[in-house]
Amino acid sequence: MHDGTPSSPAPPPADVTERLGYRLKRAAAALRTAMDRALRQYGLTVPQYACLELLDQQPGLSNAELARGTFVTRQSMNVVLRGLQDAGLITRPATTDHGRALPAHLTPEGHHRLAAARSAVYAIDERMTNSVPEQRLPQLLTDLDHMTAALDE
Repeated sequence: MHDGTPSSPAPPPADVTERLGYRLKRAAAALRTAMDRALRQYGLTVPQYACLELLDQQPGLSNAELARGTFVTRQSMNVVLRGLQDAGLITRPATTDHGRALPAHLTPEGHHRLAAARSAVYAIDERMTNSVPEQRLPQLLTDLDHMTAALDE
C-alpha cells in the first residue's frame, strides 16, 4: 500500500528479462507475431485488421479516430486506409461537406474479409486467455488497466 511518502526505487533485477516492462513487451511481440502469421492468409496486416474491426463497430470513423484506436500515427493510418480502399474493403468519400475528416465505411467485401479473419484472431486471443487460470484473469485485466492508467498520467 502506498502511503504518499516517496520511496526509493527498487533495485533493478540483475537480469533485465525479469523486468515487468520486458515481459509485457515480449508478450506483445508474441501476440503480434501470431496475428501477423494468421492474418497473412487473409491478405491483411494487424493495423488493417484492427481498422476493419473498429469500422465494423463504429462505421464512419475518421483517419484520426482510427489512428488512435489502432495505436498508429495518422500518417501510418493514411497508408492503411489507402491499402484497404485499393483492396475494395472500405469506401471513403473524395470530399466531405463539413471539416476535413473523410468517414470510412466497410464494403460488403470488407465485411466478408473481416468475418473470415476474425475467427483466426479470436482463436489466438482464446489461446492467450486460456493460458491464464480462470480465477486470475479478472485481476490480471484490472492490473493491466492500472498499468496503462499509471503511464497515461
